[in-house]
Amino acid sequence: MDLLKTLEKRILVADGAMGTLLYSHGVDTCYEEFNLIHPEKIVNIHRAYIQAGAEVIQTNTYSANYFKLEQYGLEEKVKEINTEAVRIAKQAAGNNTFILGSMGGYRGVRKLEIPDAEIKRCFREQLFHLLNEGVDGILLETYFDVEELYSVVEIAKKEAAVPVIAQVSLHEPGVLQNGRHVTEALNQLEGLGADIIGLNCRLGPHHMIQSFEEIPLPEKAYLSAYPNASLLDYEDGRVTFRDNARYFKDSAIQLVEEGVRLIGGCCGTTPEHIQAVAEGVKGLTPIKEKTPKVPRARIELSSSSGIEPPIHQIAKERTSVIVELDTPKHLLTDRFFEGARALKEAGIDALTMADNSLASPRISNIAMAALLKEREQIRPLVHITCRDRNLIGLQSHLMGLDALGINQILAVTGDPSKIGDFPGATSVYDLSSMDLMQMIKQFNEGISYSGKSLQRKTSFSVAAAFNPNVRNLDKAVLRLERKIRSGADYFITQPLFSEEKIIEVYEATKHLDAPIYIGIMPLTSYRNASFLHNEVPGITLSDKILGVMERAKHDSAQAARESMAISKNLIDTAMNYFNGIYLITPFDRYDLTVECTQYIHSKETVTHGTKVI
Repeated sequence: MDLLKTLEKRILVADGAMGTLLYSHGVDTCYEEFNLIHPEKIVNIHRAYIQAGAEVIQTNTYSANYFKLEQYGLEEKVKEINTEAVRIAKQAAGNNTFILGSMGGYRGVRKLEIPDAEIKRCFREQLFHLLNEGVDGILLETYFDVEELYSVVEIAKKEAAVPVIAQVSLHEPGVLQNGRHVTEALNQLEGLGADIIGLNCRLGPHHMIQSFEEIPLPEKAYLSAYPNASLLDYEDGRVTFRDNARYFKDSAIQLVEEGVRLIGGCCGTTPEHIQAVAEGVKGLTPIKEKTPKVPRARIELSSSSGIEPPIHQIAKERTSVIVELDTPKHLLTDRFFEGARALKEAGIDALTMADNSLASPRISNIAMAALLKEREQIRPLVHITCRDRNLIGLQSHLMGLDALGINQILAVTGDPSKIGDFPGATSVYDLSSMDLMQMIKQFNEGISYSGKSLQRKTSFSVAAAFNPNVRNLDKAVLRLERKIRSGADYFITQPLFSEEKIIEVYEATKHLDAPIYIGIMPLTSYRNASFLHNEVPGITLSDKILGVMERAKHDSAQAARESMAISKNLIDTAMNYFNGIYLITPFDRYDLTVECTQYIHSKETVTHGTKVI
């Protein structure tokens, strides 16, 4: 039997979900391990689909790669699990059923920080074992990241002599996660040699048909569709789908009318759904011509950019000062606003506020930012942590910031909850800081995380954190380069307490175009210095500074003078190499950062023109 020659003549019915039928065994179970410990369950599921009318089944190997199996301690069983999966499918199939080797995407809705090289290595390993056991085709399914799908299709076409099915997954009908129309991706996949191209997962039949209405017939490839049973529901602590098998009969007919030749099911589908598909397509022949609907016109997006230049642009042109002032842990705000006004008068470019730093709750920085902007005409730079908000909350948060006209952001992953005031609280981390930066930049294109139009572009300027207080600075700089690729416009460092370190940072980063704001935090006492050095991650003080502060530990006035002298020396060095200075206010002592700001401005006319840039 030849899969492509069969599809040339008629519609083929594929199977439905495997995980849905194994879900009763628990969500933390590795379903691929069932190939080894409960092969009879997998055989029975295959047979149930075949009896329902499936002519194409997929192996129970969706997540059977090294990277995903490692989560269950099964990474050394990649060969065994994939090999047994094909043998089980053959046991169920007999001679009249096509077997596809299922290979799922690595980067899903929650993007993973996994290098492309690692994805390719894991993919090749799994692909080898599936091909070695003699599958009739390779099914690449549930790829939200279309660039990832492109790369694995190229590998599959080079190494596989069997047909390659490449399926993307959409959050919104007709639109990729990057905001492009799905036809662009399918055309690219066809150009890379994919034999069958289509959609699977996330969307139910209604929205999947809506997507295919805008997709033309490929010139060489065939179309496939594996819709979910319905939209997800959540009932009594379990994910559920509508019991709508009969609905799939009419849906299958409509998919055929849109040019689809391979029809199966994804999440929530059962043998009953596949039986309905088989009944619906019985006697139908593939269409040869089609006039697709014209995709809905894209709205010409305008930008929400304001009059003020972004922070990173200021630092490219002149000395720039931003100051961090923590919002209160209580509801008394007078001193906060008093400090903000004093810093504005001193001449700062922006006031930056952390997002519950050290996992300790404070007044919402977005609320205080709005008040600063409206009441005091102070430009806020708001930190956003991935720890406290899921993907929904982060997108909503960004939309709210844009609505308030707040467009300066520092994107950080965030300290884990267990180190803060409520160690029992949950850390979310749907996204990493780099994922968040990418989402923010997508907003600047007028596209939401799901690929849907926001109707208008945002104008966010994105800062990223940089900790130079590490043993291997070169490795930290490589991470900066990754952050730039993710969308970082500039960097804000942890506080530095060494003039030599500032120079070292310059030498290590001078090839980067992105400005760097050097963090400087005035000390308040020897106890403060000792605490920072010994207990706060990412901060290191030199023996010289610790010695100076220790000698003044019994004289608060002398300690203040020494602290300011240290800060000014660090500022002198920083201004010789960098335009950006980031002052961190310790313990609401805004008088210290006001004095530092005034000192910086007094130095500007002296150092301008001699800076090493």
